[in-house]
Amino acid sequence: MPVDHLPVLLTLGFALGMGGVILLASSFIGSRSGGRIKLSPYESGEPLLDRSRKRISVVFFLIAIDFVIFDVEAAFLYPWVLVMHEGSWPLFWAMMVFIFLLLVGFAYIWVKGGLDLGLKKTDTSGS
Repeated sequence: MPVDHLPVLLTLGFALGMGGVILLASSFIGSRSGGRIKLSPYESGEPLLDRSRKRISVVFFLIAIDFVIFDVEAAFLYPWVLVMHEGSWPLFWAMMVFIFLLLVGFAYIWVKGGLDLGLKKTDTSGS
């Protein structure tokens, strides 16, 4: 029985050994160059303009989460399209329920202002 696992263990050992050799070689051979710009912090695509740690708006992260949630939809729609001819109408209606629930969630986020990137406008007319 252990003989059956010998090729897998050899491959695993070779991969770990090669990874170690590459890491050691890069630490000895690689140059350690860098300047002020290369070593400066970089967060969310925005380089810091000064030394103060300014916070990034929460709106940025909320939009990113909304995008991820609704982008997962494509991961479910693609396999559905591939097997649609086998599942016929029950599969079609199940997917319509899924799409309806996604649209309800999207409408909720839209109504709550989750997609607005600008500042909230206040009514200054006094009425």
